[in-house]
Amino acid sequence: MSFWVNLPAPDEPVPAAYRGVWQRTLLETPEGRDTTTQVHWLQTEGWHADLRVPAGIDPATSAGRALLQGFCGLTRITHGVNGQPDICTWHRHWDVQPPRSTPDAGYMVFETSERVIETGVHGRYLEVWERLPGSTGPYAALAELDAQGQPTGAMRFVAGRYALTVRPRRATWPADLRPDETLAELVQRHPAEAGALLDFELVFSETPA
Repeated sequence: MSFWVNLPAPDEPVPAAYRGVWQRTLLETPEGRDTTTQVHWLQTEGWHADLRVPAGIDPATSAGRALLQGFCGLTRITHGVNGQPDICTWHRHWDVQPPRSTPDAGYMVFETSERVIETGVHGRYLEVWERLPGSTGPYAALAELDAQGQPTGAMRFVAGRYALTVRPRRATWPADLRPDETLAELVQRHPAEAGALLDFELVFSETPA
């Protein structure tokens, strides 16, 4: 029988203003606007988990699964000085998609306590995030151990009545991985490895109030 233990605590806790579950309501890039992708960012005192499901895809299919985005890791807030906004950096411990060539970091401006605007540090984009009611604690960041006390790789992140459970793939990236290649492109180049590359789980859930 498996059991859950706490993941290591961060050296610097994330401020309370950032904790909870944030739903993205808008993405603007030079290529256009997106209001249909289902995006949830769950933030604990240190660990985060993020799941992005494009509209119209079927995650039960290989093609749809390859288009999912999701990751988890530690969050660091660099406080702004002299009127500059905070910078939020998401250090990814695990990612559905192959590694990116630029850090994941954004300037954060709170319009209200429940609405924050993120703009890119290393790219041109704007995201609007709104905090879901019932997500401001208690918090947990957990790792699953098997009956022998060995890590299974699975992790669970909790904020209030919401949870995001992650089961990473066991497969490693192919040796010929290209810079900023997507999972869909990688699967297309390596069809024999598609099953292993797509063998992961991310489940966002809510416990009824």
